[in-house]
Amino acid sequence: MDDLLAEHADLERQLADPAVHADQTRARTLGRRYAELGPIVDAYRQWSSAGDDVEAARELVAEDPDFAAEAAEAEERREECAEKLRRLLVPRDPADDKDVILEVKAGEGGEESALFAGDLLRMYLRYAERAGWKTEILESNESDLGGYKDVQVAVKTKGNPAPGEGVYARLKFEGGVHRVQRVPATESQGRIHTSAAGVLVLPEAEDVEVEINANDLRIDVYRSSGPGGQSVNTTDSAVRITHLPTGIVVSCQNEKSQLQNKESAMRILRARMLAAAQEEADKEASDVRRSQVRTVDRSERIRTYNFAENRISDHRVGYKAYNLDQVLDGDLDPVIQACVDADMAARLAHQ
Repeated sequence: MDDLLAEHADLERQLADPAVHADQTRARTLGRRYAELGPIVDAYRQWSSAGDDVEAARELVAEDPDFAAEAAEAEERREECAEKLRRLLVPRDPADDKDVILEVKAGEGGEESALFAGDLLRMYLRYAERAGWKTEILESNESDLGGYKDVQVAVKTKGNPAPGEGVYARLKFEGGVHRVQRVPATESQGRIHTSAAGVLVLPEAEDVEVEINANDLRIDVYRSSGPGGQSVNTTDSAVRITHLPTGIVVSCQNEKSQLQNKESAMRILRARMLAAAQEEADKEASDVRRSQVRTVDRSERIRTYNFAENRISDHRVGYKAYNLDQVLDGDLDPVIQACVDADMAARLAHQ
């Protein structure tokens, strides 16, 4: 704690210097770290103050045993403060305070899967709206019936969120295969079908985090196309970027401007490259970063949405509730919190 208190005080001094804010990237980095340390410093001060109360109560009990109840309450408060501080000191995912690029892709089930992907997208957009986050659809490929074959959306927070409240800290547990059980709009016999959609959550990379050599890129331009392949633009505004060393390919055609499509594609490319680098680092440090929730195999289904029973089930943590309609309307916090709690329990167990 001595090191953290000293770092917090140093950050406070730096952020009070107007010269620091001339470099927005540096100021943003310092601000995030300061916001991260704030709750820890507050919890430590509360724990320290509670310790002083315990000592005072013990002195009173030594003089008058009638103060025993007050001493017991002071001990209980100090223990609560200690537990809060212990949880805050558990090492967190360094990407927790980052914004994200969230991708939803149709999977098994054809057109029904694309419609379900659209339902998931609306769920995340409404959840983001409830959280006060900003969203921006970067690229989308709609299906013939109004669903999505795939869609990428940027989700951003406002300001510096408290630890555990950042966009990636909450949405990272959404990555995986989501399964739906319902009667499809395309089914005339009323039979329940099972289909799936995949969700990928990537922490958005800043320019300083991922170095991309322009000579490593192949950039192709072409005309945008809509559902069924028909051309929707008379100019070559769509952009496809291939990162030659890794083979990562990103395409964008949502905007009418070739420049805007290129900027969106580069954002997605940086996020994918950062995720690939992080995945490689995680493999090397798997023993250190092991967690029941975070290491779930993305190829396995993580959640089932059963419309007939209005039920949602998260298979990683055993969560089950019968308010699927509310969840799809953006009331996703209880589902996510169950994953957060399981992740915290795993981290505490490995302390």
